[in-house]
Amino acid sequence: MTDEPDPRADDPPARSRTDPEIERGRNRHEIDRENPDVSDLLTELAALEETVDAEHEQRKVRQTIDLVERMPGSRAFTRRVSKYTTRDIAESFVGSILISLPLLVEDGVYDIGDHFLAVTVGGVPVFLLANVAFIVLLSAGLMYYADFRDVDVQRILGIVPRRLLGVLAVSFITATTLMTMWGRVEGWEDPGVAFARISVIWTAAAFGAALGDILPGESEGPDIRDRFDSFTEAVGGGDD
Repeated sequence: MTDEPDPRADDPPARSRTDPEIERGRNRHEIDRENPDVSDLLTELAALEETVDAEHEQRKVRQTIDLVERMPGSRAFTRRVSKYTTRDIAESFVGSILISLPLLVEDGVYDIGDHFLAVTVGGVPVFLLANVAFIVLLSAGLMYYADFRDVDVQRILGIVPRRLLGVLAVSFITATTLMTMWGRVEGWEDPGVAFARISVIWTAAAFGAALGDILPGESEGPDIRDRFDSFTEAVGGGDD
């Protein structure tokens, strides 16, 4: 009798539960196998989302995560934040307004802005650049390392953390709009001076935006990515 080749021999090996891709999903939350809770389940689902390749499979996993998070009593067992919703953006806006508003009427903004531009190395305003770097590090530290919440790091194009980008964008737009509307940048006659002054307010606004985003915890409603997918499907379906 001739041995037939096993048709499963060429199949890729099944993923084990110790794959490095799954382990990356546990960086912020250690699974308790003896006494699991909702956080453990959500962490496992988040790790599963990273391992699937097809977009419709990722969407199914996200829908399952959303279902678990909406289960009665689930919020009492988890501090984990995974979704990024329009409500998070609104909370960042409110936080940035509350913290930065008192500084808008202070003339010290002019002095600090002038100082940023006065200290240069080879014509480069090093203190201004250092302040921008400080804003980014401050926001990232509050959201991901200060341990207010267990926040998932989800990246745009695998590079930029989307929640950090959202906080920085909301706070910068808020600071720029208020400084312009309140006449604190003198009509943008000198864009360099205007940006230096805005960066002062941006520092406070970013602090408020980060706190406003993460302190309330997980926001209700669909994730922004799901909203975008639904919009894309609706637009695509209209072309049929």
